[in-house]
Amino acid sequence: MYTTSQPDPIRLEIFKNLYQFIAEQMGIVLQNTATSVNIKERLDFSCAIFDASGSLVANAPHIPVHLGSMSESVRSLINDQGDTIKPGNVYLSNNPYNGGTHLPDVTAITPIFDGEKTQIIFYVASRGHQADIGGITPGSMPPHSSTVAEEGIIFDNFLLVEQGDFQEIAVRNYLLNHPYPSRNPDQNIADFKAQIAANERGVQELGKMVNQYGLTIVQTYMQFVQNNAEESVRKAVDVLKDGAFIYEMDGGAKIQVAVTINRENRSAKIDFTGTSAQLNSNFNAPKAVTQAAVLYVFRTLVNDNIPLNAGCLKPLEIIIPEGCMLNPTYPAAVVAGNVETSQTIVDALYGALGVMAASQGTMNNFTFGNEKYQYYETICGGSGAGMNFPGTDAIHTHMTNSRLTDPEVLETRYPIQVESFSLRSDSGGKGKYTGGNGVIRRLKFLEPMTANILSSHRLIPPFGLDGGDSGKVGRNWIKRENGTEENLGNTATVEMQPGDVFIIETPGGGGFGKVL
Repeated sequence: MYTTSQPDPIRLEIFKNLYQFIAEQMGIVLQNTATSVNIKERLDFSCAIFDASGSLVANAPHIPVHLGSMSESVRSLINDQGDTIKPGNVYLSNNPYNGGTHLPDVTAITPIFDGEKTQIIFYVASRGHQADIGGITPGSMPPHSSTVAEEGIIFDNFLLVEQGDFQEIAVRNYLLNHPYPSRNPDQNIADFKAQIAANERGVQELGKMVNQYGLTIVQTYMQFVQNNAEESVRKAVDVLKDGAFIYEMDGGAKIQVAVTINRENRSAKIDFTGTSAQLNSNFNAPKAVTQAAVLYVFRTLVNDNIPLNAGCLKPLEIIIPEGCMLNPTYPAAVVAGNVETSQTIVDALYGALGVMAASQGTMNNFTFGNEKYQYYETICGGSGAGMNFPGTDAIHTHMTNSRLTDPEVLETRYPIQVESFSLRSDSGGKGKYTGGNGVIRRLKFLEPMTANILSSHRLIPPFGLDGGDSGKVGRNWIKRENGTEENLGNTATVEMQPGDVFIIETPGGGGFGKVL
C-alpha cells in the first residue's frame, strides 16, 4: 500500500468505520468491567481516539458533551507533561479549566507509543461519570455550590499508572485528602481500573491496525477522516442563514448568540458576546463544554455518516468572551454548566438557525445518598419539534445520551422504590408539529437520605418556533409520608425520610409552526 495526497473513497469509508469500531470496543469493555450503576447501567461514559496532537479522530456514539470536550483534556496533558510522558503511563483528568466538563466526569488518558517506544503516535481516552467524587453533597452534584472546590476533587493530569504500575495508594490518598473527600473510594478505584482496561483495548486495536496497514497509512487516513468531516460541515454551513437568539434561563441569566455565515469560504462565526457574566451559581459552563455544544449542533446538521471529530470544528469560528458564564475563570462553580447550560446553548443555536424548537432543555439531574449509598440519574423529557417533524416523547435530548437505570437494578442496589414512571400528557407545545411530552417520575425513599435536584425550565417554558407554542415547564415536589406536599424550585437539597416520595415532572418540548 502507498500513501497518497487524496483518499481512496472505499478506504476512507473502511478506516472511518474502523476508528469508530475501536472506540465502540472500548465502550463495551468499560461497561462490562465497571462496578458503579452509573457507568454499568446508565452508560454515562464516552470513549474516543485521538491523533498525536490530541485532536479527536473518532468516537463511539456516547455522550455528546463528553466527546466534544475530551480533546481539550488530551491537549492539556500534552502541554503540561510533554516529554515526561512514558510508555505504560495513564493519566486522570477532570479539571473544568483544562478540558473537563464537571468534576464527576473523570477522564483516563493513555498515550500510545510506536514500536520503538520513542514517539507517541496516538492517544485513547475514556470519560466516566463517577457516582461520587466528593463535594458538599452525596453524588457530587450540589445544587448550591459557589466554588468548584465544593463540587469535589480535581484531578489535573494525575499519574494513575506509572509505566504499568497502578498507583493505588497515591490515588486513594488523593481521594481522601480533601476538605470534601470521596464517599466511596473503593468504587472510584474500581471504575478507574475499568477505564484503564477500556483504554488498553483501544491500544491493542490500534496496534493491530498499525501492524496490518502500517503507521503511515493509519495516520494519513486519520487526517483524511478529519478532512472529510470538515468538508461535510462546510456543505451543511453553506445552506444556512444568519441568525441570532437570546435565551433566558430560570435564574435570570441569558445566553446571547449570533451566527454569521460566510458564503465565500463556507464557514460560520458563532459569537456569544452579550451573554451574562460569570455567575455566583454553578450554571457556568466551562469553555470546553460550550465548544462541545457548538460542535454537536453543527454535527447534527450534517446528513453524512461521519464521526464527530476535530475536522467538524475547522469551519467554525467560536467567540466566547472570557469571564462570561460560557467561559468562566477559576474557581467558578460549574457542575450545572455541563448538564444544564450545555442544553441551553444547543437550543439557543437551533433557535438562531431557525431549525428546531427548544427541547426540555434540562437533564433533570437527580442525586441522592448518604455515607453508604450514592446515586445519580438524568431524567428524560420532550424533544422540540422541527420544520418537518414532531418532537419525541420521553427521550434524553441533545448533550446527554445516557440510559435510565432499570427499576429492578435500582431497587436492588438502593433502598428506593420506583412508585411510578409515566408520560406527562399534553406537556409538549402545540403547533403544526407538536413538541414531545415529558414524564412524571415518583421515587419513594425507604431509608433516610439527602436528595438533590438540579434542573431548569421550572419557570421559563421551552420555546416554540415559527408560531408553535412553548412546552410546559417542569415541576419538582415532595409528598411526605404524612401526606403533606412541598413544592421545590429548580434547584434544591432536601432530607428524605422513609415513606417520603420525590416527584419530578419533566418539561415538554416546544412546538414548531402555527396550527392550521
